[in-house]
Amino acid sequence: MRSKRPKRKAFLARRRFAYAAAAVATLLSGLASRVYGNEIPRFLAIHAGDALWAAMIYWLIRLILPGRSTAICAGYALLLSFGVEFSQLYRAEWIDGLRKTTLGALVLGRGFLLADLVRYSAGVVCVFALDTFASNRRKIFRNTETFDRNR
Repeated sequence: MRSKRPKRKAFLARRRFAYAAAAVATLLSGLASRVYGNEIPRFLAIHAGDALWAAMIYWLIRLILPGRSTAICAGYALLLSFGVEFSQLYRAEWIDGLRKTTLGALVLGRGFLLADLVRYSAGVVCVFALDTFASNRRKIFRNTETFDRNR
């Protein structure tokens, strides 16, 4: 009986590459939504950055945990995103100093907004649906391929 380990490792490597690419694309889209905020519709300029930030968190969690279910990873992404948002209620000189830097503001945010929780949820739900659809599509395609070979 042949071991399935090498196939599983190759599968996870391909999956990790796809999640890394999705995270980078999402990161660049989020930064573009901030830089070109005047060039895109106002609704997107206001809401897209936060939704894309949470979507990027989802892709990074999928990169770290590619074998976990999409629902569990979505839960982790929401937990982390909400945690960062609620951490903005904490005020100390050292963390406020970090938040004043560009990188600190992008990662930690500047101030708590309830609307950000809705934006994060929308971002995670969208990429969760996309990831679930893509995963199911691969399974259907793989099953069809197996069916055709057995004919």
